[in-house]
Amino acid sequence: MTTTDTATARTTTGTAMTGTANGSASSAFRFPGRWLEGAGLVLGPVLILVGVLLKTGPGDFFPDQLAAFARDPALMTASYSAFVAGVVLLCPAVLAVTRRIGASHPRWALWGGALAVAGLFARVFHAGVSHLAAQLVEVQGLEAARQAVSAQYTSFHVFQTLNVAVLAGWIVLAVGAWRAGAFGAGVPGIARSVALGLMSAMPLGVLKGTGPMSVLAAAGLCVALVPYGVKVLKDGPAPKWWAYPLVVAAGAAAVLLGTAG
Repeated sequence: MTTTDTATARTTTGTAMTGTANGSASSAFRFPGRWLEGAGLVLGPVLILVGVLLKTGPGDFFPDQLAAFARDPALMTASYSAFVAGVVLLCPAVLAVTRRIGASHPRWALWGGALAVAGLFARVFHAGVSHLAAQLVEVQGLEAARQAVSAQYTSFHVFQTLNVAVLAGWIVLAVGAWRAGAFGAGVPGIARSVALGLMSAMPLGVLKGTGPMSVLAAAGLCVALVPYGVKVLKDGPAPKWWAYPLVVAAGAAAVLLGTAG
């Protein structure tokens, strides 16, 4: 072998090794990662169930919900806050389930994940409008808040186009989870897939109260996702000891900075 051939071989080998190393590094990184996914799978459904249960009692529609805000603003604020926090945490949870489905059924994963995440965005928008309506009760009084909400309740907004996604996303995701065996084989896996699909029964829109279907949907979400979240969190090494106080400190700082405006 000549000197030129040797140099070429070394260059080719080095390039191949670099490509392999870069490929391994790329495949090792996963967004949003095991901890965010596991936290979303466990905490998201639980917070939604808490939010649903805290507002049990008042009627399902906005006049009764606004009246409940007037009677007990702290309780209702806690309820709506828990619910929307759970909705946000469901985003990494859906990504985790979608990745699991996509390993064998990518089309079901694509459509189920896209529809479910789009539906979560719509629910966050609804929560923002509900928050503003609740503030009107405190600032302008109950009757003025009722009139304002009633006057704009059917007004157009871009998230109306996602109403189908809010309902259908969970069904498509549930079918994909069943076909992929994401929650296990046999009857338990089927039952948990059906439980996931029950989330489509959660009422959508602004200032929605708690009814039997709300509780069923939230409970089904817990049955489907919480055990999977525990499995995801256990499937790997525990974080370093300093990660726990760091997360607490970051959370406290975020609260302080956010409330300070």
